[in-house]
Amino acid sequence: MDPAAATPSPPTGITLRQLLMALGDPLVELQAAPAGLDVEIRSVALLDPEDPPMARPGELVLAIGARGRAAFPALRAGGRDGAGAVAVKMDTPGQAAALSETAVDAGVALLSVRTEARWEQVDALARAALESAPPGRPGEEAQEGDLFALAQTTAVLTGGIVSIEDTANRVLAYSRSTDSDEVDDLRRLSILGWHGPEQYLSRLREWGVFQRLRASDDVINIDGHPELGIRRRLAVSIRSGERQLGIIWVQEGSTPLTEQSDQALVGAARVAAHHLVRRRRELSADLTLTHTLAAGLLEGTTGPQPLASHLGLDPARPAAVLGFTYGSTEATPPELARAEVSNLVSVHTAARHRSALVTQGDARIYVLLPQLPRSIDLGTLRVWGQEITDAARRHLGLSLRGSVGRIVPALGEVPASRREADRILDAMVSVGFATTVAALPDIQAEVLVSEVLTLLSAHPAMRDPRLTALVAHDSRHQGQLAETVLTYLNAFGDVRAAAAELHVHPNTLRYRIRRAEELTGLDLSRPDQRLLAMLQLRLPPAT
Repeated sequence: MDPAAATPSPPTGITLRQLLMALGDPLVELQAAPAGLDVEIRSVALLDPEDPPMARPGELVLAIGARGRAAFPALRAGGRDGAGAVAVKMDTPGQAAALSETAVDAGVALLSVRTEARWEQVDALARAALESAPPGRPGEEAQEGDLFALAQTTAVLTGGIVSIEDTANRVLAYSRSTDSDEVDDLRRLSILGWHGPEQYLSRLREWGVFQRLRASDDVINIDGHPELGIRRRLAVSIRSGERQLGIIWVQEGSTPLTEQSDQALVGAARVAAHHLVRRRRELSADLTLTHTLAAGLLEGTTGPQPLASHLGLDPARPAAVLGFTYGSTEATPPELARAEVSNLVSVHTAARHRSALVTQGDARIYVLLPQLPRSIDLGTLRVWGQEITDAARRHLGLSLRGSVGRIVPALGEVPASRREADRILDAMVSVGFATTVAALPDIQAEVLVSEVLTLLSAHPAMRDPRLTALVAHDSRHQGQLAETVLTYLNAFGDVRAAAAELHVHPNTLRYRIRRAEELTGLDLSRPDQRLLAMLQLRLPPAT
């Protein structure tokens, strides 16, 4: 075994499931997983036929040069030493059964590698998937920078099949495709060969595609050529300043690409640029610092100047904050869904505003929009937020609520915009506001009522004890007096309207109101008591 190929190992790993999601068809195929798909993959090692069969715990062992029965020792050693998986090539489909049986007996996962694929390609892509894993527990999902996750998000937003390449046309990451018939020869050969096939690349050069990509940030359309086995494509250059870092390709499958494909590609290219710069180790510390400074500015613990100096922003330009929450402040989706949402938000906001910065907390995602145009208004930002919530529902099946914080005149006032975004989200959740994205003018009354209720909830001394006693009476006797009073007041004292809402006879409603007044001593003819009752009876039941 090549020692250099096995070290250095990443400090954390990914699951076999994540590895398959990253590589998958058409590069590798799972043949056996006796311990399931949640086994940990920590590192990658090349096992040469001349080396003694051995492995380290959590390794993905690439058994190069060992086919058929010759791979049995590698499988047995992998099981004995605790390897995460063993990958082999097979000369004939009939070898799969014997190798799978041996793998199951050894207790190690078996992956088959397509014969056309190169081992150095499998090695490089597997290491790239490992390097994308965030620090923390093994199996935690990759965050915004994961190229494989970005490719998959872009595929969802465009309805196409995505690959991300460097400037030498080497494939860095690609989206999964469930239908092999949708994949054309150019994509299939590019992934299997780790490089675009020369006969196709020469045609793209003849058509001026690469020249246009080098010269422009625009999305380029390449018509399909069935006679060459090429389907329609969109392509966009990945750039950092004036330097081209790579290309994102989207191949059209069996259905047309979405109308938002161009916008999604522009955003994806900007997100990919940050990732490629980080992968080149040029600005990895800068990216970490960027997120730290942005989070500090949003929280109000760091002033605007450090972030402005770091990114070259104009602190005197307008700024705003968009906030998003997962349906309610208590409900958060699994880690994988959170990563996908973060990618989706990043792609959409980067497409709309080049300087957008996305930060994610436990339950909320914030988008910092620095140096906005002075002509921008809340309506435009509301549209941006609505695009994101619509895309999350359509593509991820997740219900997001979005808020638009005030547009502040300078970067230093961003904390005020973030606080307003939080106020709106708090109210949207507490009062069940129907609209998915709102700015303060849309929900001013609901925000203020929500904050008054929060104040009442936190200070029992501010509550009317008679109303507290009414709620307690209902709880003891399974009554509906408090609900009836609130419904009556919400209906402006219209007995028939309130009775219809409660599905009772008007006389029943009148009786309940009199009974509530008798039990508590309330006088609902007095405006101040009606106002306090309308507020206090909206409080959630005590637990």
